[in-house]
Amino acid sequence: MPLDVAAREAFLAEPHIASLAVEGGEGRGPLNVPVWYDYRPGGEIRFLTDGDSVKARLIAKAGRFSMLVQRVSPTYRYVSVEGPLVRSDPTTLEDLRRIAARYLPPDAVSGYVQGSDLHALVTFRMRPEHWLSADLGALS
Repeated sequence: MPLDVAAREAFLAEPHIASLAVEGGEGRGPLNVPVWYDYRPGGEIRFLTDGDSVKARLIAKAGRFSMLVQRVSPTYRYVSVEGPLVRSDPTTLEDLRRIAARYLPPDAVSGYVQGSDLHALVTFRMRPEHWLSADLGALS
């Protein structure tokens, strides 16, 4: 059963590991990699990566990408979203802290941030355009 707008946005706002997919180029399948991300209902999806990474170059070239998040314990639920790259900017300390805080225990955030090369990171923003979602209900 598809999720309504509020349920799919609330699920996407939870700190799941996303599977990011982007066109891989001629003769290649899509690049598909795990990422940490940030999302607030009604807003843009943000994630950060090394600006010289393969995914950064492919997203810049394609101008769009998709993300899939899922929960595998009952009930199985997923949200897939695709849309255009709105912009990419050098990652700020605030971006890095906000995303790290979604995935790490509070006492580990500062160490993670201090150990990151902030100058190499780029924050990508995507505006969700197309959504797919489902909750398969209780599994018997």
